[in-house]
Amino acid sequence: MARLFRARRVSVTAGALAVAVGGSYMTLRDTSVSASDRGGGTALEALRRRITDPAAVVPSRASQESSLSAATSGNPLDILVIGGGATGCGVALDAATRGLRVGLVEREDFSSGTSSRSTKLIHGGVRYLEKAVFNLDYGQLKLVFHALLERKQVIDNAPHLCHALPCMTPCFGWFETVYYWVGLKMYDLVAGRHLLHLSRYYSAQESSELFPTLARKGNDRSLKGTVVYYDGQMNDSRVNVGLACTAALAGAAVLNHAEVVELLRENGKGRVIGARIRDNLSGKEFDSYAKVIVNAGGPFCDSVRKLADKDAKSMICPSSGVHIVLPDYYSPQGMGLIVPKTKDGRVVFMLPWLGRTVAGTTDSNTKITMLPEPREDEIEFILDAIRDYLNVKVRRMDVLSAWSGIRPLAMDPNAKNTESISRDHVVCEDFPGLVTITGGKWTTYRSMAEDAVDAAIKSGKLNPLNKCLTSNLCLVGGDGWDPAFFTVLAQEYVRMKNTQNGTLVRGVMDTAAAKHLSHSYGTMSQRVASIAQNENLGKRLAHGYPYLEAEVAYCARNEYCESAVDFIARRSRLAFLDTDAANYALPRVIELLAAEHNWDKSRQNEEMETAMKFLETFRSSKNAHFHDGWHT
Repeated sequence: MARLFRARRVSVTAGALAVAVGGSYMTLRDTSVSASDRGGGTALEALRRRITDPAAVVPSRASQESSLSAATSGNPLDILVIGGGATGCGVALDAATRGLRVGLVEREDFSSGTSSRSTKLIHGGVRYLEKAVFNLDYGQLKLVFHALLERKQVIDNAPHLCHALPCMTPCFGWFETVYYWVGLKMYDLVAGRHLLHLSRYYSAQESSELFPTLARKGNDRSLKGTVVYYDGQMNDSRVNVGLACTAALAGAAVLNHAEVVELLRENGKGRVIGARIRDNLSGKEFDSYAKVIVNAGGPFCDSVRKLADKDAKSMICPSSGVHIVLPDYYSPQGMGLIVPKTKDGRVVFMLPWLGRTVAGTTDSNTKITMLPEPREDEIEFILDAIRDYLNVKVRRMDVLSAWSGIRPLAMDPNAKNTESISRDHVVCEDFPGLVTITGGKWTTYRSMAEDAVDAAIKSGKLNPLNKCLTSNLCLVGGDGWDPAFFTVLAQEYVRMKNTQNGTLVRGVMDTAAAKHLSHSYGTMSQRVASIAQNENLGKRLAHGYPYLEAEVAYCARNEYCESAVDFIARRSRLAFLDTDAANYALPRVIELLAAEHNWDKSRQNEEMETAMKFLETFRSSKNAHFHDGWHT
């Protein structure tokens, strides 16, 4: 049976273009709609007031579960979303802001999969532009237009969590220099009014001043210069959590640690009309009914589809991205390094991120698993690739953390490798009542969600109150934030903390802590600072990192942080930055969460065991850089 595919395209599309793909049909829609045409006005302002209300608090997890279980066959939700990654939470937010009744369930935690394991870049698709030019591929060019538009919107809608980042491409020959300079100027031209900053050429001497660890000579070659262009960078899981919390404030019932174990059908075998859900924290099971189910399961979307049809053909070709974290001295603050072509043709990047350096590559074949782990040969490949471009001694012992993420690429049956698979997203309804959204990338999550909601509205004959509003809607903490917001925290708050002997001492809300809170929580950071000051939770969780005890309490109360792993991996980023530091912080994190959630000793021991197993998948160096809370 033919399936209807809708792939999001950009405003350069002249009209709807139907393309036959392997017996299915992909519709490329014209999306040239201005912000003023999207509806909004009073509705948008009302949403903004609700989200930015200083007294606003997300509904409790218990009330969210009650809302889901109250959705009966006679009074169903409009949309039930399966999957709490960027796309799933984006769908929930989009649908809720259109005035629809929405629920979302996530088997683990928001952003627990691919969405927390990205490159941390909000990129406009510069590689796609190269393919578009040399392959005369108009489809790739449209992907670039689309990504550049969405890149700017992601940064504007979460300014505290996203920013522009200059990326340096080293050139060891004059042909390379001209080639990359011309290519990146084309990138600037395509970006148009969505341009972050103009790219430019730097001489070898200027490049060394900007990037001191960049090698000027090596492998019988000398650096001729570099070309620097700009892309976006983000704190990915915190953007994802922000999406979930914003959706909750907008009226969606979002529930993490809740797994769909069965899809409910009309008369037992007809249209999908709901789901059997298991609360993985309590073990309780309940049914929740909806007019349409949206499957946003990322790499696991095929397993959801097979709940409806066990013979459903797989759509996902998983691609792995491996990343390692190195000390900050590997790269200067505020400048990334892009190696455009390694020995096997892949791109390797090295970027400053949250006070450390992230290096990694993408497009490796992999299998789908709940906790992907990087192989040692992949870690060594990254180290070897950057070793050729740096004058610092690159050592395996410097790896503070390493992780792997699985990207769910939409599969082309004729593709021979993941490089040739379309990077666009796909929306399909190959079983009545079950709309699947897959493919795409972090940068375009918002438009992916918009397309999925449009398809759900059509499938369920839903009646939204207004059109899509998310292009102009800041996430919680973003509205009214500016880069100088940290000064308010530094001047108006202190950090009260208990020492090891129980003495209460007053600490300064220093610049590092203030900046961290400001960039992690936006305008909501004042709430965190207030907890640090008024509840004596101003102590750092790990020496050398700005994370405060107050954040654990805040996240438990306001961000659905239900486990120790939720905090060390996704509310904070300690697990990704330094596994030894995360390991050191664990006992105190569990103690604080136990106080918030009334855990008994058995649950605390279980949390410790689970978190330790989780950290073992982050292949950091065995030569620890962290001893008794003090870095060497």
